Amino acid sequence: MSDTPQLLLVHHLKALKLPSFLREYDKLAQQCAAEGVDHPRYLLRLAELELIDREQRMVERRIKEARFPAVKSLDSFEFPAIPSLNKTLVLELARCEYVARRENVIAVGNSGTGKTHIALGLGLAACQKGLSVGFITAAALVHELIEARDEKRLLRLQRQLAGYKLLIIDELGYVPLSTNRRRTLVRGLQSALRARLHHRHQQSAVRRVDWRVRVRAADRCAPRSADPLRPYPRNERRQLSAQTE
Repeated sequence: MSDTPQLLLVHHLKALKLPSFLREYDKLAQQCAAEGVDHPRYLLRLAELELIDREQRMVERRIKEARFPAVKSLDSFEFPAIPSLNKTLVLELARCEYVARRENVIAVGNSGTGKTHIALGLGLAACQKGLSVGFITAAALVHELIEARDEKRLLRLQRQLAGYKLLIIDELGYVPLSTNRRRTLVRGLQSALRARLHHRHQQSAVRRVDWRVRVRAADRCAPRSADPLRPYPRNERRQLSAQTE
C-alpha cells in the first residue's frame, strides 16, 4: 500500500506527458530537502526543468523536420577566412527578424565560400527560435514539383512549402537547370507564396548576402516579371560584400 501514491504519481505524470517531472522529482525533492527549499520553489525548479527539456525536444523535432544535410551553427563558421564578409549583418540575420518581416535573403558566390554553411546556420537559428524550417536543393525541389504535378498532388506540396516559416533553397544556380525546369521552379515558388499570403499582393524585400564573386546564376533563376510577388525589388536590396582572394 505504501507504494500506491508513488505508482499513481508515475501514472499521472506519464498521462500528463511530463517526462522531466517523472525523471527528476525524487532526486530534486531530496536535494531541496537538504537545502531547506520550500515546496513552491521545489515545484518551480521542476517546472523549469520540464520547460527546458520540452523546448530542447521541440528544437530537435524542428531540426529533424527541416531535413538539413548537416547541422551547422554560425558559431563554427570561420569568418576570418572571408574577412570582407559582413559578420555583423550575418549575426543580425540570425535573430530571424527578417522572417517576421517576410524578407528574403540570397547568398551568391563561388563554390567553397560558405554559402551553405551560412544557410544551415540561419536555419538552425530559426529552429531554435521556434520557427518551422524546410531545407532543400533547387534541383531536388524541381524534381519534387514535377513528380507532384505528375501524381496530381501539386497543391498538397505547395501547401507544405507555404507552411514553412523559412524555406531554404540551396544550390540555386549551382546545378544548371533547363528552361522548363527553371520555369517549374519559379511557378512552384510563386504558387507557394500566393498560398502563404492568401492571395494578398505583398512585396517581399530582399537583402542580398553577396560574396561578390562574379557568379550571378541565382539571379538568372529568379523571376523578372512585374508580378507584385517579385522576390527582390531593386530599390530594397541590401548587399553584403565578401570578396575572396
